[in-house]
Amino acid sequence: MSTREDAKESLAIGVDIGGTKIAAGVVDQEGRIVASTRRDTPAEDPSKTLDAIADAIRELTSKHVCVGVGLGAAGFVDEKRSTVMFAPNLAWRDEHLRTSLERMLELAVVVENDANAAAWAEARFGAARGESHAVVLTVGTGIGGGIVIDGELVRGRYGVAAEVGHLNVVPDGRRCGCGLQGCWEQYGSGSALEQDAQEQAVVSPAMAVELLKLADGRAENITGEMVTQAAKAGDVAALWCFDELGKWLGRGIAQLAAILDPGVFVIAGGVSAAGELLLARTEAVFHRHLTGRGHRPTAEVRIAELGPDAGIVGAADLARHR
Repeated sequence: MSTREDAKESLAIGVDIGGTKIAAGVVDQEGRIVASTRRDTPAEDPSKTLDAIADAIRELTSKHVCVGVGLGAAGFVDEKRSTVMFAPNLAWRDEHLRTSLERMLELAVVVENDANAAAWAEARFGAARGESHAVVLTVGTGIGGGIVIDGELVRGRYGVAAEVGHLNVVPDGRRCGCGLQGCWEQYGSGSALEQDAQEQAVVSPAMAVELLKLADGRAENITGEMVTQAAKAGDVAALWCFDELGKWLGRGIAQLAAILDPGVFVIAGGVSAAGELLLARTEAVFHRHLTGRGHRPTAEVRIAELGPDAGIVGAADLARHR
């Protein structure tokens, strides 16, 4: 078989489409990114966003023969993996991405929710590889989710399953960007970690010495990365914030375990950089709240392995196995 034919069989393009940047990469069968490129996202103009995606893909296909393209987009993707019905950070409303891009590129295109794409990557090549039942939680600004059961992504009848960040955990609680109140991501996300830390620094500055030092004395400047750094340095307020985050993540994971019974939960996203600081607290609460604990197998909780590349890797692999 020729080298060109080998490339056709093994390479696919994954595109991770965010509100500020478009990241694209050529991915081989082992989940390795062999070439990559980026574009800024013209988020207010659907037509220009489409052109930027196509331009990035053309740059990659000019040097690599690829079998297809997978797009990971933050939003609701229909059951046919074709149309973005709604994207919170882009101006897409019922945007027929697959049809438009296939016409522009003459390549097969698959569209998927970005959290689903990342989950698929962790299941195939990352922290959940070898496990047929996995739940991947992308914990960042909010909580994204991806569910793999019997080796297949759970997408739901209309393509919008696994929006786990909007489970209601506190009736009439904090207002969520989705329009409801008390959603899980308002308590168990990176945004919640920052909010808790800022409040603690105002209420109890004596307990937040390291946090305030990192933030130049201004509570409103505190970021999630600062909370992690301060907690590792022993800052009392920062450690309390991780106690809270672990509490909410652990409780939510216990509820998902009661419904889905996976073999492993994977925590991905920006907050996962805290590593054991987050993992130990989350696991402890999860075990305490697991229904029937002591009389059933308990899923492992792991930190993701693929980092910010997961969306590209997963989208490309979904395109390859379309």
